[in-house]
Amino acid sequence: MRALRLVAAAILCVATQAAARADDTEPAWRASALALVPAGYVAGEAYRTDGSTGYFAVYPMTSNDPKEPASVFAARQALVVTLTPDGKRAVSAELKPRTAPDPDNDDTDLAKLHADLAAKRATLPEGTDPCDLGAWSIDKDPNGLNVRAEPSVKARVLGTLPPPYRLKLGGSENTPDGGWLTEFRIIGFRDGWFLIEGAKPPGKDYEDEKRYPPNAPKPYAGRGWVASSKVGAAYANGGTRMGGLFQAPFVDARWMPAQRELGGAIDTDGGPKRLLACSGFWGLVESQDGVRGWWRGLCSNQVTNCS
Repeated sequence: MRALRLVAAAILCVATQAAARADDTEPAWRASALALVPAGYVAGEAYRTDGSTGYFAVYPMTSNDPKEPASVFAARQALVVTLTPDGKRAVSAELKPRTAPDPDNDDTDLAKLHADLAAKRATLPEGTDPCDLGAWSIDKDPNGLNVRAEPSVKARVLGTLPPPYRLKLGGSENTPDGGWLTEFRIIGFRDGWFLIEGAKPPGKDYEDEKRYPPNAPKPYAGRGWVASSKVGAAYANGGTRMGGLFQAPFVDARWMPAQRELGGAIDTDGGPKRLLACSGFWGLVESQDGVRGWWRGLCSNQVTNCS
């Protein structure tokens, strides 16, 4: 939670700017420029106009594909658009390396947080994208969820995470209907697997310490890999536009409306139907109504929301 609060504080200014951009009128040239977006890319925000040149945020079509998810640490590109003299229509366009401004990192604190995560790549297994998200096990197997030494079902089992747990005597009135889930931190992602650490005994943080049974199930708390299909989380306030998901893990990517389980636009109440991948502070999720995209900030609070 402390890390989550740091992220929320760091991106407050960025969130305000993002909300303002969402309400701005699109530049006149954007509509004609859409036809110039290369195959294999999806158009996002037209984020800058400089005289007779416009700049478009574009991201690979596979950015929200769990088999080839985007990374916040990868090099980015922009569609640089040549405009008519009056600046109202696009004439031609070319993909070029992305340069400033960068709305995801123009806040100094957020840029530092991203840099800190990027620096941790060297401490993770090769090919692992660094992440920082709260999550929990949704596996109901009575034998527990296997935590493996490598991202493979054939890898050695290091330990297990308990299935949902309910105190037999006098548990908290806040106990979820299905029992307490085992929480942990996601620190990386690779090939459909999450690298996790710091798993906590299910419900211990929410129950009376004096009444929590000493023989309650204890999870493997070390570092290891779990299949993404066995992991869930709650939406947290990541300081971005609420009510939908982004096609790529950037605030200027295409934005898509999405719904909560009981209806209404998604916010910090509830969580996604599925958690598919992660990169940095972003999670690639599938919303309850089947929209697949990125949400910044996921947590594992089972009692209140994570606003």
